[in-house]
Amino acid sequence: MEAPNVIDQDQQWLLNCLTATLDTDRDVRSFAEASLQQASLQPGFGVALSKVTVNRDIPLGLRQLAAVLLKQFVKQHWQEDDPNYIQPVVSPAEKALIRNLLPLALDDPHGKICVAVGMAVASIAQYDWPEQWPELMPFLLKLISDQTNMNGVRGSLRCLVVLSGDLDDTVVPTLVPVLFPCLYNIVSSSHVYDKNMRRKALSIFHSCASTLGAMTGVYKTETMQLMMPMIKAWMEQFSCVLQPPMRTEDPDDWSIRMEVLKCLIQLVQNFPSLAKEEFTIILASLWKTFVSCLRVYELSAIRGTDDPYSGRVDSEGGDVSLEAFVIQLFEFLLTIVGDSKLVKVQTWSSDANQYVADEDDVTYSCRVSGILLLEEVVNAYEEEGIKAILEAVQKRSRESSEAKASGAADWWKLREAAIFALGSLSESFHGEQVDGVTLGFKDLLEHILTEDVQIRAHEYPFLHARAFWAVAKFSSVVGRRIHEQYLYAAMKAIASDSRSPVIIGACRALSQLLPESSPEIVQPHIMGLLSAVTELLKQASDETLHLVLETLQAAIKAGSSASSALEPILSPLILNMWVHYVSDPFISIDLVEVLEAIKNVPGCLQPLVSRILPSIAPVLENPQQQPEGLVAGSLDILTMLLKNAPVEVVKVAFEVCFNSIIKIVIQSEDHGEMQNATECLAAFVLGGKAELLSWGGDPGFTLRSLLDAASRLLDPNLDSSGSLFVGSYILQLILHMPSQMAQHIRDLVAAIVRRMESCQIAGLKSALLLVLARLVHLSAPNVGHFIDLMISLPAKGHDNALPYVMSEWTKQQGEMQGAYQIKVTTTALALLLSSQHAELAKISVQGHLIKSSAGIVTRSKAKLAPDQWTLMPLPAKILALLADVLIEIQEQVLSGDDVDSDWEELEAEGETRLDILHSVRALSNKRPTIDQLDAMKSVFNENQDDDYEDDFVKGVDPLNEINLSVYLVDFLKTFSSTNKPSFDLLCQSLTDAQRSAIHAVVK
Repeated sequence: MEAPNVIDQDQQWLLNCLTATLDTDRDVRSFAEASLQQASLQPGFGVALSKVTVNRDIPLGLRQLAAVLLKQFVKQHWQEDDPNYIQPVVSPAEKALIRNLLPLALDDPHGKICVAVGMAVASIAQYDWPEQWPELMPFLLKLISDQTNMNGVRGSLRCLVVLSGDLDDTVVPTLVPVLFPCLYNIVSSSHVYDKNMRRKALSIFHSCASTLGAMTGVYKTETMQLMMPMIKAWMEQFSCVLQPPMRTEDPDDWSIRMEVLKCLIQLVQNFPSLAKEEFTIILASLWKTFVSCLRVYELSAIRGTDDPYSGRVDSEGGDVSLEAFVIQLFEFLLTIVGDSKLVKVQTWSSDANQYVADEDDVTYSCRVSGILLLEEVVNAYEEEGIKAILEAVQKRSRESSEAKASGAADWWKLREAAIFALGSLSESFHGEQVDGVTLGFKDLLEHILTEDVQIRAHEYPFLHARAFWAVAKFSSVVGRRIHEQYLYAAMKAIASDSRSPVIIGACRALSQLLPESSPEIVQPHIMGLLSAVTELLKQASDETLHLVLETLQAAIKAGSSASSALEPILSPLILNMWVHYVSDPFISIDLVEVLEAIKNVPGCLQPLVSRILPSIAPVLENPQQQPEGLVAGSLDILTMLLKNAPVEVVKVAFEVCFNSIIKIVIQSEDHGEMQNATECLAAFVLGGKAELLSWGGDPGFTLRSLLDAASRLLDPNLDSSGSLFVGSYILQLILHMPSQMAQHIRDLVAAIVRRMESCQIAGLKSALLLVLARLVHLSAPNVGHFIDLMISLPAKGHDNALPYVMSEWTKQQGEMQGAYQIKVTTTALALLLSSQHAELAKISVQGHLIKSSAGIVTRSKAKLAPDQWTLMPLPAKILALLADVLIEIQEQVLSGDDVDSDWEELEAEGETRLDILHSVRALSNKRPTIDQLDAMKSVFNENQDDDYEDDFVKGVDPLNEINLSVYLVDFLKTFSSTNKPSFDLLCQSLTDAQRSAIHAVVK
């Protein structure tokens, strides 16, 4: 069908205007543009643009310009609620005329017109289809099926590519049965349709399959029935596309294969049971693509000085480069290997190791994608996967040696890639699961590293750097000989004029090797190493500074007393850098850690304190006059100095800085400054204890200053962020000044309750609850005194503070972080329960979640129907929380013992559940396994490096030494035997799992 080509008077005016916008005279152009802008506000402008666009007798340039203006016109005037809308709106009659005209140009022989019209049609369809434009899809389907009109097929495909990205669950189910056969015909007819057209058909299939996949959560049966009849035929076509070997000179072939892989990912992820049945159809072809792409990638991206196909994009702007294809291939293989239904279809051979050499640690690349795939191979196939990777690494290493012997200049690239693959899986090789291949792996690694350490660094810097990197990854695996060889080589590289990659690699190696090296090896070289790293620090860029500082820190620690000789050089340098980077949170933390390493060197604390205190005292005295970040940073450094410092150092710092810090807490509006000042006060109290009160001359004034700071931090009107560390501060006051604080406890608890009521940060609420929990312990054995105190205090919306606090506590208990928090709050709940106080039974708190109706819960639905909970008596809730801790211990031990975690299998292992819970008690009587200890640690986050609360109580609060699992078993046994009727009644409110967990340890 051809578009009308009659040019009326209005059309002629528009053509003249369009022509004038191209005139070389600026005044003519400006007048024409203004005229078009004015005309766009008049009725009929959109129709006039459409007529010009579709009229094939008009010059191409003018038609293309009209199409661009039409697209802009639709965006601005079609829909009133559109964010780009400008008055006036197009009338319904004009819209209808435009909708009738535009599809007529979808088969235009000029590709640019076809694209422009397709975009305009898709833009209108987003507003009007299918309600106001029901005839659009039948038209497109007819056009796409007409093999006599290839321009029409191409145009309709372009339009459908755009449309398919916005299809929803109301349209796709009715569209797929008629659309997919048309698409299948295009994909399967390689002799009729070119690769670009077939790729677009696959792209449309992918979009529809993606929408169907999103629907499976609610309409699983319907979507499965829709896909089932078609899956085998499509799998066969996917196989046909992937079957031929890849060719270097055919980038369009990569593009169509990439679309096939995208489609396969959708099928595997959203219809795994259907995909599994037909998966063997594509397996052999997939393998051929995988193997043959190695050669293509090697020739274009590795051996070529420049990838000629880098940055290729399609007409929609999609990345269709070779690297994009390889990433997509890895992603699909990753999806397969990670799918439990497909992982057993076939095991991969040793050739699964893909040669890639273009590393980029920042962005997602082929190399990153390939490593993710190898990790999943190890996870899925365990020892077999490890063996396959080791064989591939060995093979590639041998090939690189052969290439070197033949005189190939790039022989080292293959070897570097093999080492990279090995090192990127270091965590897997360290695991117990690979005991069967550990020896072979160690031998292979040491063989490679022994050869590479002899290579001259300046000739092959990237290979040398990669060898250093691998040693850093495997520092705990390599033997003493390799360890010492690379330690010496790294120290030599740092001190010499090596190229940047080698220095970076050496830094990585030293950061790992130095802490594990014996002093007699390091000491003879330490002065030279420290001097070299110090010089390196002066030249480091922002990108490498973190690594150099990490190396310097390791060197200072390894040098021990020898490092003190360089303190006069190091400390000023680090302090100057700290001032420069104080507003950079990452670098400044590194610098403070280096200063802390210097502090811990024997003989360095006093000179470091004498350098730092005079510098930061004026900053803290006049905080409002300082550059951004300097006050908070100064407080951070002071806290570092106070940590584990002798009392005389704490006293000197008190005399210089204490009053300034109190003022910052009370007066500052900067949340970062308030947080760091709070930490600093907590460190002062921890270091000075009750003795600190007399250092200022008037103990009463000092105590009042400390309480004033607490009062500001507990102000309910203060932003929660400013109060974030008040919990730890108050804990220090209570633990180290108990007699002085006793008379203030009531006011303190009242302030804590008020701060909780306005708190917006869960971490702050948890910290305040921790203080209350510690007070429960301090009131023992008369826990009733604490309960009576809470009853005597007010709380908004409650009769008193007890029901409010216990309601918040029971909600928050599952979110407690850190071993100390979990221990103190859990055991405090047990103490409250054992008190049998009558007031506890009167309180009802949030119980079990009531499951909402089936289906996808959108944000709007969640607002209309938020989660609902049962109510349960407080004593029953406390018992439930104690049971949850036991269940978590059980699950972690199960995981540590490598027991399958599938629910069905766990349900069948009820006896095992009970045995493990019984074994919790036994852990205190016999030596536990490493796995059991690791599992217990992971339950209570005992290995968190940034556990703030734990840092301030280790070795201070005896509660931190509690063995929580043993405590709970003993408590529950005692409570159940001494309060059996009450215990049995409370158990009735628990879930089956909670009851089972408790009964397992009390029987």
